[in-house]
Amino acid sequence: MIPVRGVTGQRIAVLGLGRSGLSAARALAAGGAEPLCWDDGAEARARAEAVGLTLHDPTGPGGWEGVSALIVSPGIPHLYPAPHRVIAAAMDAGVPVDNDIGLFFRSVAVPLWDRYDTAPRVVAITGSNGKSTTSALIHHILAEAGRPAQLAGNIGRGVLDIEPPGDGAVVVLELSSYQTDLARALTPDVAVFTNLSPDHLDRHGGMGGYFAAKRRLFAEGGPDRAVVGVDEAEGRYLANQMAEGPGDDRLISVSVTRKAAGAGWWVVARKGHLAEWRKGRQVASVDLRGIVGLPGRHNHQNACAAWGACRALGLSPRAIEAGLRSFAGLPHRSQLVAEIGGVAFVNDSKATNVDSAAQALMAFRRIRWIAGGLGKDGGIAALAPHLGEVVKAYLIGHSAAAFATQLGDTPAEICGDMATAVARAAAEAQPGETVLLAPAAASFDQYPDFEARGRDFIDRVAALGG
Repeated sequence: MIPVRGVTGQRIAVLGLGRSGLSAARALAAGGAEPLCWDDGAEARARAEAVGLTLHDPTGPGGWEGVSALIVSPGIPHLYPAPHRVIAAAMDAGVPVDNDIGLFFRSVAVPLWDRYDTAPRVVAITGSNGKSTTSALIHHILAEAGRPAQLAGNIGRGVLDIEPPGDGAVVVLELSSYQTDLARALTPDVAVFTNLSPDHLDRHGGMGGYFAAKRRLFAEGGPDRAVVGVDEAEGRYLANQMAEGPGDDRLISVSVTRKAAGAGWWVVARKGHLAEWRKGRQVASVDLRGIVGLPGRHNHQNACAAWGACRALGLSPRAIEAGLRSFAGLPHRSQLVAEIGGVAFVNDSKATNVDSAAQALMAFRRIRWIAGGLGKDGGIAALAPHLGEVVKAYLIGHSAAAFATQLGDTPAEICGDMATAVARAAAEAQPGETVLLAPAAASFDQYPDFEARGRDFIDRVAALGG
């Protein structure tokens, strides 16, 4: 645990008692504060009370008296579409609002670091798609190279639940826009921006607010090195703001659509080959095509971002390549779960929006596509250019009928549920084809989360082999 610094004797309210909220409450108590906890759910309140935390609704009479801050969990809206009632009351009372990420950055560095030969480093990764894989890949490469590393944030453990980093250690944080938007301290040593596509727009008041939340990781903290995906206009804008000139090596540009240009530091992947360029000269390369854990162009972009971050941390190209080759991938992200009778079954349940589904559809050939769920604005119409390899679509969930009307000439069958979709796709698939779960929709109509949806797919495929 990382005790929160500078809070001794303070009463601090905590709103939201999930993983991050409970972690923050414990870390505040370890730092000498009195956490006052609240959640709208009775079950969450009961769990907190069972572990000895004090319950306190700060919107009651005198509820803000003596409270010096409010710490908010990431799932709770603080501005759009409307602030939660407790957050609105805190702002009216003049109580500062923060989150566990802000507490982490103000608490992770301690005087003991002065005695270390190599100060610990923090790498923070944000973006729309690929940030989980990029974060896990960076952590894996570091571990394979013998560097002590911990993975936390929006993946793995809560940021305040990790151990204080030791001499030469690295903390790898995946940060969502919900987390970067509110944190009052953001000071990573290396910041990574993967890409940007429309998502969570209701929480950020539109695309501009969404990008602004991501940009805070770079603008607020001034990282020593910025690794920026430049395949979208927003990434190119961010890269332009981070560099003082064309040869400024504090910026590492990442692309899977553009060539390295000028005297800057680039990591690019073209036709499955990653290349690192510095000062107009190629200094390293690796063939990504045979790496099973990183299939498709979207994963090649993740590999480029991880390569840039690890190079910024001083790892050699040889060490990074070894880590890339031994990376098994993350569950529910282009995960090969079985090969049965020459047919591959791939679980990409994390493809919850059109952009991530498009990347999955471009990564495989001769696809039996399982899609559907709780569709987002616009449905799947934007996927029309990416359906060339789809032999047939098998549609599930709330938006199945609506998706069917947007598939044009692509054959489709409304299956309703996962069991039917897997059975029908498996029965019709031919050797050399891929049965791909890439829903292009949220899971909440039939499952509590995308992980549960992915596990259901895996279980249904496993039953085929039995």
